[in-house]
Amino acid sequence: MTDQSLGSDLAYLDYNATAPMRPEAEQAVLAAMRTVGNASSTHRSGRDAAQRVDTARRQVAELLNCTSGEIVFTSGATEANNLALRAAFSAGGALVTSTVEHPAVLETAKNLTSETPGTLRLVPVNEDGLVDLDALHDALAGGGVAVVSLMAANNETGVLTALAPIAEAAHAAGALVHTDATQMVGRLPIDLAETDVDLLSLSAHKFGGPQGVGALFVRRGVSLPYRPLIFGGGQERGWRAGTLNVAGIAGAGAAAEAALHGMAHEGVQVARLRDSLESALVEQVTDCRINGAPGLRLPGVTSITFRGAPADAVLAAMPDVAASEGSACASGAPSPSHVLLGMGRSRDEADSTVRFSLGYASTDRDVIQAVSSTVRAVRQVRAAMSTTV
Repeated sequence: MTDQSLGSDLAYLDYNATAPMRPEAEQAVLAAMRTVGNASSTHRSGRDAAQRVDTARRQVAELLNCTSGEIVFTSGATEANNLALRAAFSAGGALVTSTVEHPAVLETAKNLTSETPGTLRLVPVNEDGLVDLDALHDALAGGGVAVVSLMAANNETGVLTALAPIAEAAHAAGALVHTDATQMVGRLPIDLAETDVDLLSLSAHKFGGPQGVGALFVRRGVSLPYRPLIFGGGQERGWRAGTLNVAGIAGAGAAAEAALHGMAHEGVQVARLRDSLESALVEQVTDCRINGAPGLRLPGVTSITFRGAPADAVLAAMPDVAASEGSACASGAPSPSHVLLGMGRSRDEADSTVRFSLGYASTDRDVIQAVSSTVRAVRQVRAAMSTTV
């Protein structure tokens, strides 16, 4: 990340929306853009392009500890989620997911089950955002479940999901397991040799790759008919037709390799910065609350409710800080965060919540600036609404 890319006066704390592109990814994109060939062509230029794709597939596979043949490149996690759920649900049965999933899963699930009433089973979470395992077991006990889809880490609160016991319970019930791991990949280790999920979605721009490229992991040996959203030439083993986005894929691979090598150090650094941000805001701003299970969150994410200070007004009052009201994909929506409502927060609390998300290039300076601006903004908004701090 450079001052020129984001503005020298901007503290960028919106990594959950998109991370700044890593230098390694930018270099890989530019190099690939100088490659003229189509990756499906057999001449030398085509083979060069195909080699870049093969390299990236290996790099993404190494980040997940799976095989290259289990990676299908897509335009992003939204497409990967659609592909995964469409294929898994096609066998017939119910679809189990949680009330706090990303819209890319929830809206897909609603669409797939719209003509078969009773086949969508929504599992609640507790006030800390953790999946209610008893409710999950009840949903599975009903029988006939085709797929269980639960996110690895929540995009608004950073709350983590323990995938191992969920996969064990789902498989015991004869269901496939999908996880939207968009926010976790590249930030915390995911070992697919140990975590027994059948399908996993990711998006490169969350860990420093370019926007517009993602991947779906499809475990080898899983009995699953592919159900493409796009028909055509049969690229990506029939899962996704169309000329491969060689530059984007190359950037995704380079970002995956950089994230894998830097993960241990970056995780510690980002957690320290997040904790510093939280402690300073809690100390300096009265009547605020951190959302999500302590100790069970992504290292760089904090969701903070500033009671009596609507988030849209707070964000408008601190233009030198890039943060979010919640999911970037739901920004501008008239309804409050379904994630916070699902955790039992009131509408007013949900409307007064700001999400800060830090990442690999975040600095102490970013945190200092964010604390100062947030404290000032919250006080300003509360004063304007005749609320004391």
